[in-house]
Amino acid sequence: MTTAQQSTLSLEDIKETLKRCPEGTFDAVVAFREDQNPEQVPVIVMGIIERHLEAEQKEVLRSGGDEIRLYEDLGVDSLTMLEIVMMTEQTLELSLDNEELKDLRTIGDVKVYIDCKIKGEEPPSREKTYRIEEIASVMPHQDPFLFLESATLNGDVATGIYNISGTEGFMEGHFKNNPVFPASIMIEALGQLGVFYLLKGENPLFEGPIRPDSIFFTSCDGVRCRRVCKPGEKLELTIKPKQIRHPMAVFDGLIRVGDQKAASAEEIKLTFDYFPKLDVTGGDSAE
Repeated sequence: MTTAQQSTLSLEDIKETLKRCPEGTFDAVVAFREDQNPEQVPVIVMGIIERHLEAEQKEVLRSGGDEIRLYEDLGVDSLTMLEIVMMTEQTLELSLDNEELKDLRTIGDVKVYIDCKIKGEEPPSREKTYRIEEIASVMPHQDPFLFLESATLNGDVATGIYNISGTEGFMEGHFKNNPVFPASIMIEALGQLGVFYLLKGENPLFEGPIRPDSIFFTSCDGVRCRRVCKPGEKLELTIKPKQIRHPMAVFDGLIRVGDQKAASAEEIKLTFDYFPKLDVTGGDSAE
């Protein structure tokens, strides 16, 4: 939705469109159209979001603040988000960019983004967070051997989350009547976060897009496991690139459970390769 979708709806049409929105939403639209006052925008956007929620999620929205998360707390899926975006575009006569919208995670993010669009300002850059569906779509690892449920890229730092469910197949034998998440799998999870960084990170040392099927683990040094991790606990993963020089990438990594260190690795080494570069001179050959 990168092309402009200017609204041609009259106020009567808008009133009909917003009829299931909470009281005050349409009045805010009328006030906004009169003087373009950006103070009306949060009322309009919150009303449109609430209109698309189930009853329980509406209560969450009303009782919370800007920190409320669209997906985790309100249950907004990609289709619902598209409906919210289309109604917002029509109502406010805006054109919203799908790529920018993917990075909006909280109610506060949405308010700031729309406010910038109204004022004609550039939206602030923000860390990029990916849900499991987005991660699985690019990773060579797949269920049941994918140990990332969400990931965030912020400059040279990548963080991720994995919740130990206890239903993992290997937990049945590790150990009998005493399930413990294997330390080797924790290091595997750090390596997978490194793979995701190679595929989705924006590092100036990257010479081009990296092939998912070219990334392989080579070695891991300075590994320390500091605590036992059990079902029901959340692994909080962090990796940082130490060196990137094709065909090698070196990361250090840390896993926490709450405020406790669970495992760390001083060096996780991965090999990688780039997609072939197309011959732009007119031939079909690739480098």
